[in-house]
Amino acid sequence: MHRYHRIALALFGLLSVADIVGLIATDGEHPPYAIAAIGAVLGVASLWLVVRIWRGDWRGVFVLLGLRVLSALTAVPAFFVSGVPTAAVVAAAAIVGLTVLAVLLLRPESQFKVAA
Repeated sequence: MHRYHRIALALFGLLSVADIVGLIATDGEHPPYAIAAIGAVLGVASLWLVVRIWRGDWRGVFVLLGLRVLSALTAVPAFFVSGVPTAAVVAAAAIVGLTVLAVLLLRPESQFKVAA
C-alpha cells in the first residue's frame, strides 16, 4: 500500500470515528439528531471498510469513497443555515476539507491494487 493510501485511510478512519462520536456530542440542534444518527451509521460502515481496506481487501474502496462523500455532504448545510454556532461551521469546514484531501490521496491514479 502506498504511503498516500495509508494517509487517506487514516483520515477516513478519523472522520468515521468523528461521525460516531457526533451522535453522542450533538445537542439535538447542531447537528440535528437525525443528521447525527445518519452520520453515525455512515461512520460505522466507513470504519468497517477502512479496516478491511487497510488489511488489503480493496474491493470496498468505491463504497468507502461514496460513504465519506455522503457524510461530508451532510455537513454542508452548516454553511447556509442561520444560527449555526461558529464552532459547528469550523467543524463542518474541517470535515469537508479533510474528506476532499483523503479522496484526492486515494484516487485511482495513486495506483492502488484492487484484490480480485
